[in-house]
This record gives sequence, C-alpha cells and structure tokens, in this order.
Amino acid sequence: MPEFVIERNMTGVGNSSAADMQQASQNSCNVLRELGPEIQWVHSYVTDDKIYCVYRAPDEGMIREHAQKAGLPANSIAKVRRVIDPTTAEMDGTSMYP
Repeated sequence: MPEFVIERNMTGVGNSSAADMQQASQNSCNVLRELGPEIQWVHSYVTDDKIYCVYRAPDEGMIREHAQKAGLPANSIAKVRRVIDPTTAEMDGTSMYP
C-alpha cells in the first residue's frame, strides 16, 4: 500500500502537553477506525510548529478525508516514492523498492 508524508502546520504544537497529544491521537484513531483498514497511521514527528505524519492509504483522497473528519490540517501531502537509509550506500544496485 502506498505511503504518504503529511505536513500539518500547527503553531506551537511542540509545546502541547502529553494529555493534549493523547487526546489528539485518540481522536485520529477514532476516525481511522471509522474509515476502515485501508488507511493506517504509521507514526508522526512533532516539531515546534508542525507535525509530519506517515500514513499508508490507497490514495491522497483518503488522507484528506481523514484530516477533514479529524479536524486536522493537511497542508501538504506527498506520496513516498522510495525509502533510503545508511544501508542504501552499501547496496549493489538492486533494491526492494522501485
């Protein structure tokens, strides 16, 4: 299933309390359950003023639907084309990813 990176502009989000993060996560998970197993939240990175989320979904439309129903911004959505890491430097030219 395709993966997407979602950028959410949320001023001051990095200063949110643990309780606020828990509530936001629960809200997101409730919407995910409503939408069904085709969409999955992998994880998110919280910075000072943004959250970067990694999701699996069949298409960008489902990502936007989740954001709208959860009341979250989705300022940009980018489909992941390839995953690389330090081991990529050691590869022999073949890859598990196209």
